[in-house]
Amino acid sequence: MPQITALNLHTYKVPTHSFGKDQPETDGTARWDSTGVIVAQITAGDTTGLGYAYADLAAAQIIQHTLWPLLTGHDPQDTGRHFWTMAGAVRNLGWPGVTAGAISAVDIALHDLKARLLDVPLFKLLGGARTHVLAYGSGGFTSQSVSELEQQLGGWAEQGLKAVKMKIGSRPEDDLSRVKAARAAIGNDVALFVDANGAYSRKQALGFAERFADLNVTWFEEPVSSDDLDGLRLIRDRAPGFMVVAAGEYGYTPTYFHQMLAAGAVDTLQADARRCGGVSGFVLAAAQGQGAGIPMSAHTAPALHASLGAALPNVVNVEYFYDHVRIEEMFFEGIPVLQQGELYPLPARSGHGLSFKPQDARSYLQTEWRST
Repeated sequence: MPQITALNLHTYKVPTHSFGKDQPETDGTARWDSTGVIVAQITAGDTTGLGYAYADLAAAQIIQHTLWPLLTGHDPQDTGRHFWTMAGAVRNLGWPGVTAGAISAVDIALHDLKARLLDVPLFKLLGGARTHVLAYGSGGFTSQSVSELEQQLGGWAEQGLKAVKMKIGSRPEDDLSRVKAARAAIGNDVALFVDANGAYSRKQALGFAERFADLNVTWFEEPVSSDDLDGLRLIRDRAPGFMVVAAGEYGYTPTYFHQMLAAGAVDTLQADARRCGGVSGFVLAAAQGQGAGIPMSAHTAPALHASLGAALPNVVNVEYFYDHVRIEEMFFEGIPVLQQGELYPLPARSGHGLSFKPQDARSYLQTEWRST
């Protein structure tokens, strides 16, 4: 087996763009006008693995100076050892946050490299639970007008997606009317999810859960802060029985997911491979959920999570997030096929199936670095 010999590292900044113009987006607690992308390509012999993460561009410095020296010259098959070695090396930097994004990009590249060296699809290498996974359209930002909200969510319903999600919480006084508009736009046969991004107080969240139930909202994401495990448990216990309380997208370490599950805080556990330690971290989170009898949901990055969702039996859906769908279609070939609301990773391609298109991404390039 060839050893790891080279790393190519690129960072990009992609302005947000929707409805024909560059414009900021907002949710219940944040506003953003661009997305940072870290692309890591790791080579062993004649084979290169591709990893990426949506993260602050500072993550590239951590990869270059802290993580890469731990990998060069080592066996690319030892993905578990590499994951825990990287986690140990960032003790004094702090694992959560930007550092976790750096580890995630590298770990994804290592798993892709391993699968390509073995000439198998990543979803088969990780277990091959199924050939596809349910996708739900995700956008509906609070910065959108009602007509834009209706156009986006209604368009996904017409496209065949079986569920869509919208943002709420930045203007609570408008939330009920916006959810009513969304329900009217998608009809009664498409599931409607809402995401407050932790904007509500506990009492607000309980009140809205009852009102949203009248509109058949079946998914209430981060009704209160994901750091408020007792609050999440309160909403989970008192919300209507058919309403799923979901959280976990800000989990960076295996311990985070353990604590959330131990608190009984969610009906569905979310994890994001671009934050939680790449493929290794996502698999560890899914295993904890499986042991607790809690289903998993993959947060954003659908081109990657299609493989993880197809691989693991307790992943019930993947977030088909507007910003990331746009970027992944620009940056990569081999995008999973969306058909009748299901994402299918390409079975004829080894690894996660994605190939980088550097020329298409070049106009967004910020930095590049190659190992010597």
